[in-house]
Amino acid sequence: MTDRKTHLDTLAVVSLIGCSFLWGLNQVAAKAALGEVAPLVQATVRSLGGVGLVMLWAWWRRIPLFQRDGTLPGGLLAGALFAAEFACIFIGLQYTTASRMIVFIYFAPFIVALGMPFIAKSERLDWVQTAGLVLAFTGVASAFAEGFTQPAIGPKQWIGDALGVLAAALWAATTLSIRATKLASASAEKTLAYQLGVSGVLLAIGTWWLGEPMPRSLSIMAVASLAYQTVIVVFASYLLWFWLIRHYPATRLAAFTLLTPVFGLLMGVVMLSEPLTLRLLLALAGVAVGMVLVNRK
Repeated sequence: MTDRKTHLDTLAVVSLIGCSFLWGLNQVAAKAALGEVAPLVQATVRSLGGVGLVMLWAWWRRIPLFQRDGTLPGGLLAGALFAAEFACIFIGLQYTTASRMIVFIYFAPFIVALGMPFIAKSERLDWVQTAGLVLAFTGVASAFAEGFTQPAIGPKQWIGDALGVLAAALWAATTLSIRATKLASASAEKTLAYQLGVSGVLLAIGTWWLGEPMPRSLSIMAVASLAYQTVIVVFASYLLWFWLIRHYPATRLAAFTLLTPVFGLLMGVVMLSEPLTLRLLLALAGVAVGMVLVNRK
């Protein structure tokens, strides 16, 4: 299919729900493997394995990745931010729950909405979008404060929560850097290859610097987690998302991303028996409603 659609058909809706479910489950998979695979080791395997698959895909589809087009500075910046984001996520999961992490990470679209007018003046927020931003921030701030007053999994929960918020800021910075540099005109495969390749190298250096041990043996669960993160999430779902962006209205696609923290929260509670608090539910509601307001027509 090469034509541009003006609405979301059944294929798009099913694909979006599937991507949201996969992304929500990603934090749960990473959390589940932390007992066997150190956080930066997981992030390194994820990025290096993912870039290898993207390069094979580009070779098969004859998509050029190495031509000189002025995207190198933007690619290096985006890759470095991407590495920092996932370092925060994987390290933070040692201190907080996957449910809380996914809610904090999805504050990123609102930071993008706040920063985008500095890059494209035509994308300034109106009062309804600003209200959505404030609502989402209030919910996230309330859930974050819970880490100090009533931590659900221990006194260091606030560290993981803070790293989740920082990861959201880094994700937003990555998005804004792509939009503000020549990467905005690059192919999706090349942009993804930059992020995964540069982050993989930096995360490998971080793993060596911190002396994180390589696992000597892995259970079936740990292998499945790494395979899921690398093949299903980083490679397949990201390429599907870029395909959807090429063929369907981006604003309507963006509204569906609010399903990701919902799925992540539910999977964390069901699969990892993580505690579910009222403040976390209110934060989720604030993020969901705020995203609808920010992404409205």
